Amino acid sequence: MIKNKNYILLLLVTAFFFGCPAEDDDGDCMKTITIPQFYIVNSQTYSYNISQEVPCDFPEPTEPELIEPPTLENFSYEVLSFIFTPDTGNNTSRLQFEIMLNNPNAYAVNGVPILTINADGLESSGSFSNDASTPCYQLGEDSSCILTYDQQSSLDLGIIESIELLNVEYILTD
Repeated sequence: MIKNKNYILLLLVTAFFFGCPAEDDDGDCMKTITIPQFYIVNSQTYSYNISQEVPCDFPEPTEPELIEPPTLENFSYEVLSFIFTPDTGNNTSRLQFEIMLNNPNAYAVNGVPILTINADGLESSGSFSNDASTPCYQLGEDSSCILTYDQQSSLDLGIIESIELLNVEYILTD
C-alpha cells in the first residue's frame, strides 16, 4: 500500500514539474476580442464594434470606448458665400451661407458637415444642417452638395458683431 502512495506521489510531482505550463511562456497565445466603440455627433450617438487580435492574457473590454468621430478622407469645400448681418433692423441678426462640399472618393457617404466658426473671438464647432434648406447629409461618389443656410436669430440674448468661418469637416455617420 505504501508503494502505491509513493508511486502516485512520484507521478504527481513529475507531472507538476514536466507538465504543460499554465501560461504560454512564448507569448504566442492570441485571441480575438470584440471592442464596442461609439462617438457623438449632433447629440446623436453612433456605435459599432471592431475585432482585434490580442494576447490571451489581455482583458475583455467591459465598457464601450468613446472615440473621435471618423471624418471623410480627401474631403474639400469651397465657400461660395458667407454673409453675417449683426443687426437686420428687426431685432435679429442673420447668417447666410452657401458652401460646396466635395466628395472626390469613388464611394457615397452619409454624414454631417461640421463648421468651426469664430464669433466675436469665441471659437466653436457644430452642425448647421438641422436648420439648413439643403443639409447635405449624403454625398454621392465623386460629387458635391451645396450646404445652404439662411437663418435669423433674436438679439434678445445679445449682439454678436462678427462671425468668421474657420473650417469645415465632414463627419461620417455610417
